[in-house]
Amino acid sequence: MMDYVWLIPLFPFLGFLINGLVGKSLPKRTVGIIGSAAVGLSFLVTVAIFLELLKLPADARSVQKVVYTWIASGPFQVSVAYLIDPLSIIMLLVVSGVSTLIHIYSIGYMYDDEGFYRYFAYLNLFVFAMLTLVSANNFLLMFVGWEGVGLCSYLLIGFWYEKKSASDAGKKAFVVNRIGDFGFLLGMFLIFWTFGSLDFKTVFAAAAKYPVGSGIITAMTLCLFLGATGKSAQIPLYTWLPDAMEGPTPVSALIHAATMVTAGVFMVARCSTLFVLAPISLTVVAAVGALTAIYAATIGMAQFDIKRVLAYSTVSQLGYMFLACGVGAFTSGIFHLMTHAFFKALLFLGSGSVIHGMHGEQDMRNMGGLKKYMPITYWTFIVATLAISGIFPFAGFFSKDEILFHSFAGGHYVFWGIATVAAFITAFYMFRAVFMTFHGEEKFDHHQVHPHESPPSMAIPLMVLGALSLVGGLVGFPIIEGLNKFRDFLAPAITPMVHEVHAPAWFEVTMMVFSMAVAVAGIYVAYKMYMKRPELPEKVTAKIPVVYDLVYHKYYVDEIYDAAVVEPLKNGSEFLWHGVDEKVVDGAVNGSATTVGWLSSHLRKLETGFVQNYALAILIGVVLITGYLIGR
Repeated sequence: MMDYVWLIPLFPFLGFLINGLVGKSLPKRTVGIIGSAAVGLSFLVTVAIFLELLKLPADARSVQKVVYTWIASGPFQVSVAYLIDPLSIIMLLVVSGVSTLIHIYSIGYMYDDEGFYRYFAYLNLFVFAMLTLVSANNFLLMFVGWEGVGLCSYLLIGFWYEKKSASDAGKKAFVVNRIGDFGFLLGMFLIFWTFGSLDFKTVFAAAAKYPVGSGIITAMTLCLFLGATGKSAQIPLYTWLPDAMEGPTPVSALIHAATMVTAGVFMVARCSTLFVLAPISLTVVAAVGALTAIYAATIGMAQFDIKRVLAYSTVSQLGYMFLACGVGAFTSGIFHLMTHAFFKALLFLGSGSVIHGMHGEQDMRNMGGLKKYMPITYWTFIVATLAISGIFPFAGFFSKDEILFHSFAGGHYVFWGIATVAAFITAFYMFRAVFMTFHGEEKFDHHQVHPHESPPSMAIPLMVLGALSLVGGLVGFPIIEGLNKFRDFLAPAITPMVHEVHAPAWFEVTMMVFSMAVAVAGIYVAYKMYMKRPELPEKVTAKIPVVYDLVYHKYYVDEIYDAAVVEPLKNGSEFLWHGVDEKVVDGAVNGSATTVGWLSSHLRKLETGFVQNYALAILIGVVLITGYLIGR
């Protein structure tokens, strides 16, 4: 079955072609079935390959399948080829599996939209690009998928292009990602210049001969990480992700859960061989991840748009993943990536169910008491919230605990402290969202809004993701030797740190209990403020108006970027346009044309058409020349 790995990205691409070319003339249900089936087939092929991979010995679970030679120019050789190993197969399972559920959900959510066929065409193209990215066996093919998801994010975030806010958000995502992609390109150039190849296995084998701390390895990993900060929305290139909420809610689930934003984490894990040779780069990765985790979490506390709360939650959780990679726990980072895909997709689809039932309302201040109207949405949302908060035995507990454990046991106490505070804040703002949305007083107008549960096409994916959010973390069960199937399976595809973390079982149990206690404390504070004493939030914000205003306005980073970067660029462009292009460049061209026109308008007066005038002119010329010669 491994010989047919090329079918995995092919099926969504065929779905894109069919829906893109003839979807407008097909019934909507047919369009939805084609789009969902295309991704579903990719998932089935992935499962078959995964089962085949399991039969191989652990040290033989790395297979390359070359489809054809793409570029062959002297030493520059690149093939369209796929790498099947534990890391890529986990990503393929997560991407294709979660994307299938999002496609099915979208049939119900987007059914009344005029651009239904266009939506599914874009969605299929997005999945094709992501599957290409995670299965590629070389940097250039990975970059094709990398750019593909960037293009599709622009198309999907700005899907409702009639809205200025949506089209602006799409452009913002595209531009910010191009900044990061510039770093990725520089990293690729350095890799080829250093190793003479872009093939993963060739590059990593050659890099292993370099000493730890090598300057060139540090430079290329920092460049690659710049690409990751753009794609995975880390400081300072995170601002596009919250604005991406302008797209349809299933798009938010797709971008934020299993696909685009996880690409940066995956790329760093794929390049673990390079990063373990660059301690400076690892420190940068860990620092950026930790700061992003707590920074975004604090913003999430003050948001009222249910989707924006989840957006900043995504930025924060991605920070956790990078923190894990930065402290050398690449396996823990990928584990959290997987569990996050389950519960974050569920949270976004749950919020979409709420918005659908509330007829487009997204402000949690206008909700409340929805539990009795949307029982399936409520209970699945609760499961996802418990998972992201890190409550045992839900999926997020195991993956988040691993990150905190490795941070502390590895001696990164500052990073551990920051991540622990971020865990408390996460539990607080997520249950704040639950209490404001599903509990308390009903704050909507019953004459205009009639809350209702979503149809089966939307409810069934919620229940499937709910089950995964509940049991998905058990594959990484800690402490007991042999139960952490995830770590054992992924280990051959990850280069470990020179000094791996080892700690006694009692210490790990203590860390687990402590991290869950922190989450429970966050939940309790949210319950106290939004259920027991709902007047407290207003009192607290009144006591610290400056701090609250700063957090509510997202630290004014967008405004700072606008003033320091966007407006100067716009003003500079205006000056170059009007001052240089129009006055200098166009002025020179137009001036030369005007000069020629003026001269010709006067010179043509000499061309009278009378022969006697020409003869007279010749005679005068002869006389003048003769006089000149005689005078000499």
